[in-house]
Order: sequence, then C-alpha cells, then structure tokens
Amino acid sequence: MAKLEHDGVYRGIINAWCFYDWANSVFVTTVAAALFPPFFRSVAMRAGLAGNEATAWWGYTVAAGLLIVALAAPVLGAIADHTGGKKRYVAAFAGLGIAATAAFVSIGADTWRWAALLFILGNIGFAGANVFYESLLPHIARDGDMDRVSTRGYALGYVGGGLLLVLNLLWVLRPAWFGLTDQVIAIKASFLSVALWWALFSIPFFRRVPEPPGVVSRLSGLSPVRAGFARLRETLAEVRRYRQLTLFLLAFWIYNDGIGTIIKMATAYGSELGIGVTDMTFALVITQFVGIPCALLFGGLAARIGTKRSILVALGGYALICCAGYFMRTAWHFYLLALLVGTVQGGSQALSRSLFGVLVPKRKSAEFFGFFSTGEKFSGIFGPLLFGLISHWMGESRLGILALILFFTVGGGLLALVDVPRGMAEGRGAEPPPRQPVTAP
Repeated sequence: MAKLEHDGVYRGIINAWCFYDWANSVFVTTVAAALFPPFFRSVAMRAGLAGNEATAWWGYTVAAGLLIVALAAPVLGAIADHTGGKKRYVAAFAGLGIAATAAFVSIGADTWRWAALLFILGNIGFAGANVFYESLLPHIARDGDMDRVSTRGYALGYVGGGLLLVLNLLWVLRPAWFGLTDQVIAIKASFLSVALWWALFSIPFFRRVPEPPGVVSRLSGLSPVRAGFARLRETLAEVRRYRQLTLFLLAFWIYNDGIGTIIKMATAYGSELGIGVTDMTFALVITQFVGIPCALLFGGLAARIGTKRSILVALGGYALICCAGYFMRTAWHFYLLALLVGTVQGGSQALSRSLFGVLVPKRKSAEFFGFFSTGEKFSGIFGPLLFGLISHWMGESRLGILALILFFTVGGGLLALVDVPRGMAEGRGAEPPPRQPVTAP
C-alpha cells in the first residue's frame, strides 16, 4: 500500500511538472511562431520600413531578448542552487512574461519599437522561467525515467499550444462569431488569451512540485548574490572535470540555434514570400498536432537506439527541411514543411533536455541548467542575427534558410563525438568507464 501511495505521489509530481509545458508552450505557438512575427512586420511596415527590413528587425528583436537571458542565467542558476529557490525564480520570470504578453494589447498601428520592447520582455520571462523549470527535472524524475518525462512534457506542450492556437485561429478567421470587431482586435485578444492560459495552467506546477533544498557549503554564510557569483566562479574552474558534458553543450548550442531560428523566423519568412497569416497559422496547427505523437515516438526510439542517435536522426531531418525551405514558393510548400518540422521538433528538443539531465551533476542542477540555457540563448542569437543580416544584404531571406544547414551539420558532428556512458560517470563523480569508440549513428 505504501508503495502504491508513493507511486501515486510521484505520478502527481511528474504530471504537475509536465503540465507547465502545457501552460507556457502557448507563448511559443501563438506568439513567437504564429501571430506575432507577421503582426510585428505589419506594424513595422506601417511605420515606413521595407518588407525585408521589417523581417531583419524581427530577427534583431529575437536576438536581443535572448542575449539578456544569456547574460543573467548562469548567475541566477547559481543563486537558485545556493538558496533552494528554483520555483521562486520560475514564478518571477513567468510573471514578467505573462505581464508583457498581456501588454501586447497596447501596441498601436505603427509603434513597432514598443512592440519590440514588449516581445523582448516576454521572451525574457519565458526563457528565464524555463532555466529553473528544467533544472528541477533531475530532482523529480527517477533514474532511467528522464527521457520519458521530458518527452511527455513536450507532448503536453504540443497539445496545449495546439488547442489554444486552433481557438486563436478561429478568432482571427471569424472575429464576428466571437463578438470581435476585426482581425487586429482578434489578434490582440489572442495575445491576451496566451497570458491568461499561461497564468492559469501554471498553478499545478507551483502547488505540487517540491522545491529541492539549497546546497549547504562553505558559501552558505554569504549573501545569495555573492554566493551565486562565487559558485559560478567555482563551476567555471570545475567544468573541465565534465568533458563529455562540455562537448554535448557545445554541440547542443550549435544545432539548437538552427532549431530556434526555424521556429522564430518561419512565419516572418513566409510573410515575406506573400503567404497569408491564415495559411501559416493552419500549418503551425499541423506542426503542433503532428508533434504530439512524434515527440512520444522519439522517446520510444531513444529506448531502442539510444538518446544520442535519436537526436542525430532528428538533426538529419532538419537539414533536409532547410534544403526544401530554400525552394519554398507557395502556401502548400509551407504546409509540407510544417508537417516535416512537426516530426522532428519535439523529439530533438525533449531528448536534448533529458540527455543533458543525465550528464549533469544533481547538486548543481540549476547552475548547470543555467549554463545550458545561457549557451542556448547565446547561440540562439546567431541564427536570427544571421538571418536578419542576410535579409538586409541580399534583399530577401531565402539564403538565410539555406545557411542554417551549417548549424545542424556542425552540431550533429560534435554530438556524434559525445561518449554518453563516460559523461554519466563524470556527472556522478564515479570513475569513468573506458572511452568507447565513436561509431556511426
């Protein structure tokens, strides 16, 4: 009976943790991927910017928000490990993101700079909260369960994001059915719905997921900020002990830059090609609902061929998507690419998160997830920035899509060199097993 009760408590905690993916994924789907990029372009073009300039400034806006999170995440992670305040930081950053998203309703017809500032704040809130949310994974998931828990979270994120996106699409297509006066009002109402959804469905996470204790050390007498910087310095000096983790981080930062750029720039690129918002939003709905079973299937694939090999399969798929994106001309092309992205997106990101979780030392989970997020945000700067620069230089963004292949080939090549069993032993502080030969994925 006690075992069943214990298992029930464990399932409740896991469900609550995964449900935060359901809560915050709507920011990615409705805001960052579907509606805000073309909305931002339309606002910027009303203010006098050319089409390619509006696309470029969207890339710069995305890069700016990621840079700020990248600079703050490792110190905040160290502070959270020291004080045991991971959930408090989730609440603070999520609150910022929710408030900024709700404020999107104040964007005027040509106030593109105000729109850029609000998106930067919203993106800081979303990405900052994820640093501490994901750092809880090694503390709550049982050994051997991390792949399943991580992919389940991503699958729930696809469901939640997809359901709200469908509702928002109906608002935009038929605003009169819902008492909305026009499409612009419907888009702003969609942004407000994201803020409300994010806030409401975050409640189970804060109620059910336990807060792991802070790390007691010789730094415990210091203020949280001083202790955070001191722990960060220690980690920088210690990082050479985790060579496989470092190699994985470098690989992840590179290939995830390509993934993030596709997510954030797809609708801006499609809008530049003349594809309508309705078609692009429908296509992203397909991505969401294809992603649900595919994220779970990648969890099963990882159990059969290994997590690293499964990620490499997904990266190969992304390289093919970039090649196809270069030749995209019509709405049907966009639909096809959205379908292909849905097959690999959730699996690649969920398995990357779980692979990092098995390599990281638990006692420094938030600090190391801060590095994970920092590199992710720093590397995430370069893809949108490159995309924006190519748009300015070439007068169109087509070559920017093709350039993303570099991120997947270089990142995949480095990932193939990671010795996972050795990295797990390094993270546990055990004697590493003999180095295994690198084999073809």
